[in-house]
Amino acid sequence: MRETVLLTGATAGIGEEIAVKLSEVYDLILTGRNIEKLNELKSKLSDSCTSHILALDLSNLENTEKTLVQFLNENSINVHKLVHCAGFMKMIPLKLVNNDFMMECFTTNVFSANLLIKLLVNKKINNSLLNSVVFISSNISNRGAKAMSTYGASKSALDGLMRNLAVELAPRVRINSVLPGAVLTKMTQNIFDNEDVMARMQAQYPLGIGYAKDIADAVNYLLSDDARWITGQQITVDGGRSINISS
Repeated sequence: MRETVLLTGATAGIGEEIAVKLSEVYDLILTGRNIEKLNELKSKLSDSCTSHILALDLSNLENTEKTLVQFLNENSINVHKLVHCAGFMKMIPLKLVNNDFMMECFTTNVFSANLLIKLLVNKKINNSLLNSVVFISSNISNRGAKAMSTYGASKSALDGLMRNLAVELAPRVRINSVLPGAVLTKMTQNIFDNEDVMARMQAQYPLGIGYAKDIADAVNYLLSDDARWITGQQITVDGGRSINISS
């Protein structure tokens, strides 16, 4: 019997690749705000995958909880694994940061992840069947960059949540994070089309620029029984960028 994965942020470049990869092994609940894109993604999944579409706006926690609980109940579905790929990211200098921006960033990136896990370990809602979680974090979680203070802080908080819940929910649930570096997707293509940017990136990344498939493969591994003794870990997938001090 195939297990079911709840995937947030399924229509993003990395999210889409994760969905396609996981569809080879799991059934999927694809969530996002764009129903049209979610339906387009369904056509790319493995024929063996049973998939469901669920519209969720993770910046609204109250509605997220109500919608998910109702969906699981009406469809008699249990979720075994969660991949939190949804994210809110904008480069905002500190002088322009305001409360609304900070709340939207942290609610989407961190608070929603906490809520989803709380719901999925609940016996009445999900029969306590959640067994593995992967957060898509960022290599900025352990570093720093200009105009990224709020986003970077939210990813650091996400990884802090991961470590604490990994201890609290063990041994029943394993929780890990994947920290991507610069990944070429449809959303980032215009950035890499800049020759100066590409040259700088190629110099900084010992293994070159990454692809969404690199992240999807790491997620697939962490969800699998092959990673049964791994929890509470930040798995950096960045082509060696974070250890390169020569550029």
